[in-house]
Amino acid sequence: MDEQFRRILSGVREMSLTVGVRNLTFNNICTTLQITPEELRSYVSSESELVEKVLEFERESFKSIFDKHNFEDVNAIDILLIVSQEMNGRFRDLTPSITFDLKSLYPEIYQHHFEQRIEFIFGKIKINIEKGIRQGMYRQDISIELLARLYISRLIDLHNPVFFPPDKFSFPMLFEVMFENFIRGIANDEGLAYFKKRKKSYRFS
Repeated sequence: MDEQFRRILSGVREMSLTVGVRNLTFNNICTTLQITPEELRSYVSSESELVEKVLEFERESFKSIFDKHNFEDVNAIDILLIVSQEMNGRFRDLTPSITFDLKSLYPEIYQHHFEQRIEFIFGKIKINIEKGIRQGMYRQDISIELLARLYISRLIDLHNPVFFPPDKFSFPMLFEVMFENFIRGIANDEGLAYFKKRKKSYRFS
């Protein structure tokens, strides 16, 4: 993916936050980003293909967090804090209305994106829990797969406007509470003490 296309995808993502997914027409995009239709069509042939590429770009943005940091010898709790802080910073503007529009207008594309994203996060959470147990930070008596699935379930619930109306609960607020409850549920006494000391260095809101 060349740099110019990345800039276009980043611009389209920003547009989706301001004008909504339904208004991501080629004309609007070209006018807003000051590019020609020919330039845009050299990368994608339709609006649905463009949405697919934006979601792919979104997944790559999340995966890049793990490329940016070397987590080889890092405490498992610090890894969760670093990744969670970055994830909250990068994706805090996503709203339930955007998810709703994507599911309504592009159901197959969104479902593929959702499954790919969940599979990646699930794998990383499992690795983190295994590492935390080895490091003596997490309890030995927990089910790794069950806890990883519960984390995913809670993450999905944060975007449910029925449970958490966005006018009452901001995503950073919800994420911080969910994250701390998750850590407190898996950490042993040593891990909990470490978490209490380290969380002061991180901000989610």
